[in-house]
Amino acid sequence: MYMLTEAERIVRIPPSELNEDIEKVIDALTWDSFEGKMGVDKDVTVLIKNVRPIGPGRIVHGDGAVYQTVKYEQVVFKLKDNEIIKGVVVEILKFGAFVRFGPLDGLLHISQVMDDRVDIDESNQRLVGKESGRSLSVGDIVKARVISIDLNEKNPQDSKIGLTMRQPGLGKLQWLEEEQKNKQPKGDE
Repeated sequence: MYMLTEAERIVRIPPSELNEDIEKVIDALTWDSFEGKMGVDKDVTVLIKNVRPIGPGRIVHGDGAVYQTVKYEQVVFKLKDNEIIKGVVVEILKFGAFVRFGPLDGLLHISQVMDDRVDIDESNQRLVGKESGRSLSVGDIVKARVISIDLNEKNPQDSKIGLTMRQPGLGKLQWLEEEQKNKQPKGDE
């Protein structure tokens, strides 16, 4: 889920950049230091804006750099257990599919794709249900539930997130639309 929050952190301004336009330097260093990174609350900072310095900076003896407290607004993505996400299939492998949602990717294991035996068609990058004939390909949009979260704080893209589509109301959007049409009485079309 995306949230707009405010954060206060410290950026290190190297001595070589102290002669530059300090406002631009602080902006750039804040973006480089925190954008795309995971915060203490296990949320990923997606966007930073309105960076402003708070008070005077501190100089640490023997370092020469200025440590400046900054306050800024940020858009963060915070993933919760059992959350329902909508994402796009970005890769099909022997063991399942990777689904991208927000700034993260999750694994949809082959056993969690559908209530059907699933065959892998690696040459065409798709998973096919043996009985139903339904297929899941790269580029398909799906609704899935988060079933496990193991976030990598140093590199959020290396996080391990498990997904499932084996519950009512989950699956490829096209499958869900077909199910909805089949539930409508014939006279309501």
